[in-house]
Amino acid sequence: MSAPEDETALVGRAVGGDAEALEEVVRRVQDPVYRLALRMAGRPADAEDAAQEILIRVVTRLSSWRAEASLVTWAYRIAVNHLLNLRRTAYEHRGITFEVLGENLAEGLAAADHRGPEAELLAEEVRLGCTQAMLQCLDRSERVAYVLGEIFELPGEQAGWILEISPAAYRKRLERARKRIRAFMSATCGLVSRDAACRCARRVESAIAHGRVDPRRPVFAGHATTGPRPGFDRPDSGRLGAGRPGSDRPGSDRPGSDRPATGTRAVRVPADAVAGRPGAAAVADGARQMRRLHDAATVMRSHPSYAAPRARSEAVLSLLRSGRYPLLSAGSGG
Repeated sequence: MSAPEDETALVGRAVGGDAEALEEVVRRVQDPVYRLALRMAGRPADAEDAAQEILIRVVTRLSSWRAEASLVTWAYRIAVNHLLNLRRTAYEHRGITFEVLGENLAEGLAAADHRGPEAELLAEEVRLGCTQAMLQCLDRSERVAYVLGEIFELPGEQAGWILEISPAAYRKRLERARKRIRAFMSATCGLVSRDAACRCARRVESAIAHGRVDPRRPVFAGHATTGPRPGFDRPDSGRLGAGRPGSDRPGSDRPGSDRPATGTRAVRVPADAVAGRPGAAAVADGARQMRRLHDAATVMRSHPSYAAPRARSEAVLSLLRSGRYPLLSAGSGG
């Protein structure tokens, strides 16, 4: 689990005062850190604040990195320590539980699918928001284990190192979270069970009426991504879109690796996919693939590869340049 040689050299330059090297460190960790924060906090606004604070901690503790793990794995450890102690999120203030969520999903289910020019996009927004809400029903320790293991698909040894627990303890925690997610989705989610009543397209009108979905500004379906079409948190493991003609698999590492993508495969890009945001054709294609899925874990991990807001990363670098933070202090890595 040691770090690649290029990262050792990169960190050495950054610690030595090379501004470009420091910016490269931020570039490598910003998206993975943001995606973890988003899965843990639930909403982009909360994730942006958390990710910015985490990036500050990463760069100001960079001199404590010992190359026992890659930069991203090390950044995950710092992120987890912060996220587990984060102030209560909006979801937690509302006291969300699987029971409460199940009751909400049962209410306002329309008799037919929502129709209209943005029907697929809005159904996708419901799906993405709903799966985020399901994660928030887990307590934080189970949630982070589920995200690292089931969504990011990190090996047990690596996830245990991030959480600072033994691989065996991590696996037990992960299994508890898996069982809870699987049981809830099997009973309620039509994407997992044909016998379940809930259908994303039939929740659209209720979601709009209750302010959970803004048809003018979809939070998740309209979120900027790291590619022109939606990718997935861990795309290279043979699940949604993998190996299918026209599927979108951004260049990334092998399963279990945590190094950021360095390129993109040649894919068919629809004309309406612009500036890293999914177009209507991309959303429709993803929705058709989702209808073929019947696995809770696959549904949970099939989110786009969300891009961290670059303004937040630049704000971190600006703070460091200002001298307000002691760059590269010798604090602990956690």
